[in-house]
Amino acid sequence: MAETKHTLVIVESPAKAKTIGKFLGSKYKVVASNGHVRDLPKSQLGVDIDHAFEPKYITLRGRGEVLERIKKEAKESDRILLATDPDREGEAISWHLAQILKLDTGSKCRIEFNEITAAAIKNALKKPRAINMDLVDAQQARRVLDRIVGYKISPILWAKIRKGLSAGRVQSVATRIVCDREDEINAFVPEEYWMLTAKLRANARKTFDVRFFGTDGGKVDLKTEAQTQEIIRRVGDAAFTAVEVKKSDKRKHAAPPFTTSSMQQDASRKLSFTTKRTMMVAQQLYEGVEIGKKGATGLITYIRTDSVRVADEAQKAARAYIGEVYGEAFVPGTPNVYRGRRNAQDAHEAIRPTDVNNDPKTLKQYLSSDQYKLYKLVYERFLASQMSDELLEQTTVTFDANGVQFKATGSHTQFAGFSAVYTEGKDTEDEEIVQLPPIAEGEQFRSEALDPQQKFTQAPSRYTEATLVRTLEEKGIGRPSTYAPTISTIVERGYIMREKKSLVPTDLGYAVTGLMKQSFPDIVNIAFTANMEEELDSVEDGTERWQSVVGEFYDPFIKTVEEASVNAEKIRIPDEVSDVPCDKCGAMMVIKTGRFGKFLACPNFPTCRNTKSIIEKVEDVACPKCGAAIIKKHGKKRMFFGCERYPECDFMSWDMPVKTRCPKCGGVMVQKRGSNGTYIMCMDPECKTILRKSRKADE
Repeated sequence: MAETKHTLVIVESPAKAKTIGKFLGSKYKVVASNGHVRDLPKSQLGVDIDHAFEPKYITLRGRGEVLERIKKEAKESDRILLATDPDREGEAISWHLAQILKLDTGSKCRIEFNEITAAAIKNALKKPRAINMDLVDAQQARRVLDRIVGYKISPILWAKIRKGLSAGRVQSVATRIVCDREDEINAFVPEEYWMLTAKLRANARKTFDVRFFGTDGGKVDLKTEAQTQEIIRRVGDAAFTAVEVKKSDKRKHAAPPFTTSSMQQDASRKLSFTTKRTMMVAQQLYEGVEIGKKGATGLITYIRTDSVRVADEAQKAARAYIGEVYGEAFVPGTPNVYRGRRNAQDAHEAIRPTDVNNDPKTLKQYLSSDQYKLYKLVYERFLASQMSDELLEQTTVTFDANGVQFKATGSHTQFAGFSAVYTEGKDTEDEEIVQLPPIAEGEQFRSEALDPQQKFTQAPSRYTEATLVRTLEEKGIGRPSTYAPTISTIVERGYIMREKKSLVPTDLGYAVTGLMKQSFPDIVNIAFTANMEEELDSVEDGTERWQSVVGEFYDPFIKTVEEASVNAEKIRIPDEVSDVPCDKCGAMMVIKTGRFGKFLACPNFPTCRNTKSIIEKVEDVACPKCGAAIIKKHGKKRMFFGCERYPECDFMSWDMPVKTRCPKCGGVMVQKRGSNGTYIMCMDPECKTILRKSRKADE
């Protein structure tokens, strides 16, 4: 076989192409497809129902030039390798490229890797394979199912609720889960209970709290004030005697390294990142960031995974690093191994740093603020997962005062273990642990105060992005690649809104969910949707044909659609009334939602057709031309920023101006977002000074 003179390697993104190109010599050329190159058309169903649900793919708008360039490079190459991501989406992109380039999908034209490092890329080049059609078919099945659901249900939503609405298979279930939780909260009836705390004097300087437990007859729950006051009277001024002191050793095991879900949850809890923001930053860290003389470097392994496995080499490197930096006591006798979830695909490794020697502090100067925060989280979680257990001594003391029992629990760390590096974020508060002085059985203490507090049971908490992702994962709804887009979609559609960290259903979300429950109970049924995910997994496993899975779903579904189009009741959602009077008829204008966002409209339509933009001012930033306020405006294709005095003042910017002035020319700077995160840049085309890390005041 003649030596290959020139091999074309095709990946999805320019950032990934740049990083991989650094590892390969002159015999390789790396180009990017810029993601998917073909998809179903937006203007029609794009699925031939009568011919085995055959998809009708078209070239995506804007990809024509990209494909022409790739075709040209392909003609000049002796060999073509498809190096897209190692999942269903990546396999589908490779298959589409193979179709366009007329490659034999059964030939060894596909390579895959879990991390973008020199060793991983070179190892992948040694093991090319054919395109995995089971993976491709699983992606096609999901895409076709979602298209059928969206295109068949959306017209019913338009007719029965409002034009422009859309339904999604997974998104509808996620919206229902949030709505159901809100119903639980609204239906919740709080119950009264009381908490009684005694403050005991340990010595001249310190006190500690103990909490009522019960009486000599056993544990007692305080339900009323009268019951609580009776306990207080019984205690009187009696001494508190330590009748039992229990000490026990407690061992805490580290959490496993991140999966997609657990990374999104911890980034939400600790960094207040949305799932979308987390995945965007993680993608940058995976594809490669410029690290000084090293150039573009992939810092973490593949980010869409439900596996907690770790490669042997990575585990050995971590153990060696831990022993060197923290000491041998922090290295467990046998390597930590974690068990994944029952329904985990386990196709990839857990998310971890590609090189444990790339500690966050060393790289901080090269990373944006978001990149540094997320990389530090991933790095520390992985390092901790390979460390020894945390050892605690826990002490529980029972006190008796006239036959009334109080208890307190305290603990202290005997060996920090993994907690020296990382502790997992929590969605709920743990039971309070107090600092106890040394206490011996029989020792007596005096109470300085008895503090009765009335409490009420709390309704279930609203979902946050972290708890919603956890619920979707636990119930088998969606897969690692779908959590972030699912939440982003239901927020962008206006079905759910964010209130600080909480997710709250809107009137529109309730209306859509109500119609879906009434007319399409299977689509918003959690068990049905989870079962559908398993069916799609069986296509990936090669045990079912994708057309069979879609066909079994389609026949009963289309009958439901026909019935709903006739029987579903029309739902009217009252408009939100603003505090702005109509300047034509005086009525208070209402807030409407159109294709370019929210606007004000007169409620007397069609008699009065007056509309107004909702003015959102950019705080602390003045127009550089006239000093008036800068406001957000909605154009035909995208949002932009302009002077509130338009047309007298014609200042306009596609990017949001910030209050920071250019340190070189004193001009206006705007906020931009690139592959390495957020930065601010001078608007003056002759200056274009860039500050890589945006200041908090401007974020």
